Amino acid sequence: MSSIAIFGAGGRAGRAITAEARARGHRVTAVVRNPDTTGDIGTDGVTVVRGDVTDPRSTSTVSRGHDAVVSTVSPASGPEALAALGRLDDQFYVNAVDALLHGLAEAGVRRLVLIGLFANLRDEHGRLILDDPAAFPSHLRPFALSHTAGLDRLRAADTAVDWLMLTPPAMLDAAGPRLGRYQVGGDSVPPSGSTTLSYADLAVAVIDEIETPRHHRTRVSVFD
Repeated sequence: MSSIAIFGAGGRAGRAITAEARARGHRVTAVVRNPDTTGDIGTDGVTVVRGDVTDPRSTSTVSRGHDAVVSTVSPASGPEALAALGRLDDQFYVNAVDALLHGLAEAGVRRLVLIGLFANLRDEHGRLILDDPAAFPSHLRPFALSHTAGLDRLRAADTAVDWLMLTPPAMLDAAGPRLGRYQVGGDSVPPSGSTTLSYADLAVAVIDEIETPRHHRTRVSVFD
């Protein structure tokens, strides 16, 4: 049994990962911005704490004593917040990566799994999805660029932290069942017909990579 800290545990991906971790017997520290509004995730085996993924002191304090850390953090969530993503600080994900790598190294935690964004996968022509206005909304481009800057920061980092970014497809199904299966790809969009994944199976992939790490210091796509 492992102890896992999950930043962004109050969101859809975070809740699914928390549920999968608990179903497998792991202890979870659910890290959220405001515990007062996400208290419903605090069940048996889950400890809810306040944390800031962009603050190195916070990531170090929260991560200490855990076997692995997961980051599912988004600066905004829900359809009503999409407009805010267009005004996102372009350094948000760079700051988050810096804080996570510093905090985990200081706390002695080796494994970090992050959830990526499909928009910086490449299409069949080798072009980033975020550069195709027909495939990705232009008003969300600042959000995609910020995410991509965070990925670039990870790739350039000289760190002892064994990180992995799992990038799901554009369509994540909140109501989809846990099938317990998924496929793993590279930096390109999944094959035609493999454009969805349930949050439950994304969670399966995350916990699999914590229990038995197969990919190291890289980004991979994960899809049905």
